[in-house]
Amino acid sequence: MVDITGKSDVYREAEAEGFIKLRRETIERIRRGDVEKGDVFSATNTAAILAAKKTADLLPLCHSLPLTNVSIKFDVEDEGIRVRASVKTVGKTGVEMEALVAVAMALLNIWDMVKKYEKDEKGQYPHTEISNIKVINKIKRELDEQDS
Repeated sequence: MVDITGKSDVYREAEAEGFIKLRRETIERIRRGDVEKGDVFSATNTAAILAAKKTADLLPLCHSLPLTNVSIKFDVEDEGIRVRASVKTVGKTGVEMEALVAVAMALLNIWDMVKKYEKDEKGQYPHTEISNIKVINKIKRELDEQDS
């Protein structure tokens, strides 16, 4: 682990996103709320938040952080679903990994919930693809009176 003992606490925020490509029929099923495993967005929201909170357990050299907020947003597009995660903390190190882990887990959870509809006749996934997981914004600023 990197020694951050001497660093000051500052406000930190990171936003990450990723995309899962799905068959049009699967997207319509999600829009109708007709997925056998349940509400894709509610379950995925919970999975992503839990993943962000467990990042230090998954990445062995990440610091445990007291997260102050995790927010997940979904954009249903013609080709699939874009997931954005925003993670906030007041601490000595950033929350980029937490945002990335939240997005990755969200995308994996969506795949798990709809895999029944994505398989072809051979049980393969020729259309399903997770891509473009990246940090899209990062904020770091000193604490002021309103943050205290």
